[in-house]
Amino acid sequence: MIKPGATLGILGGGQLGRMFVMAAQSMGYAVTVLDPAQDSPAGRVAERHLCADYLDFMALDELGSTCAGVTTEFENVPADTLRYLSKFCPVSPDADSVAIAQDRIQEKQFLTHNGFALAPYLVLDGQQPLTPAIDPTLFPGILKSSRFGYDGKGQVFIESADKLHDALISMNNRCGVLEKKVSLVREISVILARGRDQRIVCFPIAENRHTNGILDVSIVPAGIEEPIAEQAREIARQVAIRLDYVGILCIEFFLLENDQLLINEIAPRPHNSGHFSLDACITSQFEQQVRVLCGLPLGSASLMRPAVMVNLLGDLWRENCAPDWRLILNHSVAKLHLYGKQEARPGRKMGHFTVLADTVNDALVLALGIKQALTAEGQSFSFPTLE
Repeated sequence: MIKPGATLGILGGGQLGRMFVMAAQSMGYAVTVLDPAQDSPAGRVAERHLCADYLDFMALDELGSTCAGVTTEFENVPADTLRYLSKFCPVSPDADSVAIAQDRIQEKQFLTHNGFALAPYLVLDGQQPLTPAIDPTLFPGILKSSRFGYDGKGQVFIESADKLHDALISMNNRCGVLEKKVSLVREISVILARGRDQRIVCFPIAENRHTNGILDVSIVPAGIEEPIAEQAREIARQVAIRLDYVGILCIEFFLLENDQLLINEIAPRPHNSGHFSLDACITSQFEQQVRVLCGLPLGSASLMRPAVMVNLLGDLWRENCAPDWRLILNHSVAKLHLYGKQEARPGRKMGHFTVLADTVNDALVLALGIKQALTAEGQSFSFPTLE
């Protein structure tokens, strides 16, 4: 057990790292962030920021020798970095789990080998010729790069087989996966924590709505029947067990019209769709991340009130001026979270807000009303009221 007063390390300085730092500090820990960006959101609030590359071994020696445990805030940290740091202190998640989750080809092959249901797909690794023999039922499909794809990046929609060659060229002929576009009813996600004692705690299931490949709104609890919810939780548990995973893990699902669940992808870290837990759960996903890393008992993830989380993207900043935050703060049941990023860009996650209510419908109505008002700032808008 790593007790409060110790120093923890985190690889990555984005908003997920920032929220981890804040959770750790509230529990009495100091945090060192290793991130190559000089002005990172997490580095600005941590006790110490090592501004270095993830493969800078002098910096890794410093991090590993001064921290009681190290975790990550995103999956693209080199697996070799995690292996190296494990010589010094506990590291979660471990290198083997991250190596699978950070590569779509390895992820698909791992899930298929272990019998999990996926959308039909084809691995494109440059070893097979692109001929008319490619299964035509894979179209329309989505070509996804094997690495460094998130928020819709590294993905190309392909309507028919004759467009595949051009799509590969547009992605610089990188290895990837061609995945059939399925007709779905909902997208949901299960976030869980698995401790070193193998205990697993699942957070409430979120229903997710995306715009341009970026998460827009998460609704909790998801609008699904309990048997489907329990099936999703059990699949998520089995993924964590098969990975021998220790840490916070997100499994994203497609729910089809016949109630079948397909795994979309896994993320070995806290997830955007779990931000509601900061305000709506007894234990947030970030406190849970601290607990796992430190070998503490896992906290309860019970939902205290229904919640809706809405992402705040840089598109809302006009001429680099922030929106009028009173549109959120005037509502006593709305919670604003800003990430401390200095530059707003279209598509960049600058923050989020969460609305809590007695019913999920009330929370959704108000959250969407606030979102509409932010988008059409300066125009007259009549808010629903819950207070």
